[in-house]
Amino acid sequence: MTDDIRTTLLDADPNPRPAPGAPEADRAHSVLATLKSPKRLRTEVLAGLVVALALIPEAIAFSIIAGVDPRIGLFASFTMAVSIAFLGGRPAMISAATGAIALVIAPVAREYGIDYFIATVILAGLLQILLGVLGVAKLMRFIPRSVMVGFVNALAILIFLSQVPHLTGVPLLVYPLVAVGIAIMVLLPRLTRVIPAPLVAIALLTAATIVAAISVPTVGDEGELPDSLPQLFFPDVPMTLQTLQIIAPFALAMALVGILESLLTAKLVDDVTDTHSNKTREAWGQGAANVITGFFGGMGGCAMIGQTMINVKASGARTRISTFLAGVFLLILVVGLGDVVAVIPMAALVAVMIMVAVGTFDWHSVHPSTLKRMPKSETGVMVATVVVTVVTHNLAYGVLVGVLVAMVLFARRVAHFATVVRLDTSDDDGQRVYAVTGELFFASSNDLVYQFDYAGDPTNVIIDMSNAHIWDASTVATLDAITTKYATKGKTVTITGMNTDSAQRHRRLAGNLTAGH
Repeated sequence: MTDDIRTTLLDADPNPRPAPGAPEADRAHSVLATLKSPKRLRTEVLAGLVVALALIPEAIAFSIIAGVDPRIGLFASFTMAVSIAFLGGRPAMISAATGAIALVIAPVAREYGIDYFIATVILAGLLQILLGVLGVAKLMRFIPRSVMVGFVNALAILIFLSQVPHLTGVPLLVYPLVAVGIAIMVLLPRLTRVIPAPLVAIALLTAATIVAAISVPTVGDEGELPDSLPQLFFPDVPMTLQTLQIIAPFALAMALVGILESLLTAKLVDDVTDTHSNKTREAWGQGAANVITGFFGGMGGCAMIGQTMINVKASGARTRISTFLAGVFLLILVVGLGDVVAVIPMAALVAVMIMVAVGTFDWHSVHPSTLKRMPKSETGVMVATVVVTVVTHNLAYGVLVGVLVAMVLFARRVAHFATVVRLDTSDDDGQRVYAVTGELFFASSNDLVYQFDYAGDPTNVIIDMSNAHIWDASTVATLDAITTKYATKGKTVTITGMNTDSAQRHRRLAGNLTAGH
């Protein structure tokens, strides 16, 4: 992973203001400029071709995971890529059928059939549109850097693990082919970047296996390729509440997983390209693409980190042209050139994906010097994100657990920031003054009730809040409890120095909450 990714993951503005060279208005200009430049256009075209080749085995594999015909996954990858090229908010990002989506909605196909399966995809798309319009992208600001690093590292591990089945129980010749493919992609960029190294590796290894008549697993062995164009498909399901009760839970899960993965991937591409993208548009664009995919009989999907990194990092693509062409080339390859694609050795594509995994992993984050400097809590959050993601094979679960762990550790850390100091009031024995300092919320205010000398203090007690801020009802309830404890001993409490926001919150809630602590 490049230093750009490592150092800029903290930027989490979901809807940044257009910056020079990156606003909405410049996106069309970027495409037009690329069309006018033969060199840049060649980069986009070749990138789209490489991505299309990499999409084929993945789409077939994810179809198998979902329990549907491989053509459903391939058609989904075509319609998702082409649709998101126009609708999405992040240029050059690849959306297609994914493993996480397949895992979420696989039970629908298994238990209810293909019509309910497609209906689930369409409903998930509609929910994503709704969530996008409601501004769900703004929640990205609550994902800490350590979770983002864990997300990236988990993605790299999952990409690598997804290649392991292609390296077990295979002919011995597969291993030297994979090694040669990796060597090509490592060495070729040092000589020239005119043609993407992954494309050269795929072409040379395919030629070598054909000329030498080497018998190794090929793309054709992964599943049957379609021989016709996708057609409109309207799921035959009853429009009843019962149908909604069946598909809604799966559709909601798919919508959330798809948006989360897509927004995190978009953020990663922002970092790689040093540009901003419209996350809100990306959210509802993913939904619209899923609706379109469903009506063409596809299994739906979301952004794909592996293929996106092939497109952006390995191939150098930067515009929507590469995304659009990836979908178009995919359809041409599987429908028009299926016989040619079928003979591509899986070893070539495995080599490509291994290099993507290596390039995606943030090696800096696990370097001993980094681990030594990094707070243990930050490292713990990253590890939790990685472990949960790898164990469940679900990026959404990993990110959610990482965020929850980060929140708990943060609350635990700031809970000690609130302090109570008893001021010297020897000139007036009739009163006692306490100064409270810090940010007061449920985690930091619970211990306040134990910081006062209820029995030993004089009749009048003043609590000075000039250097404190009240953030929630828990703090107000704690202050009520303190006042009540003094009142039971016949003493009066006066709270002074509150800022405007704290005073308004205290005035609105004081006396109306139970102080059971």
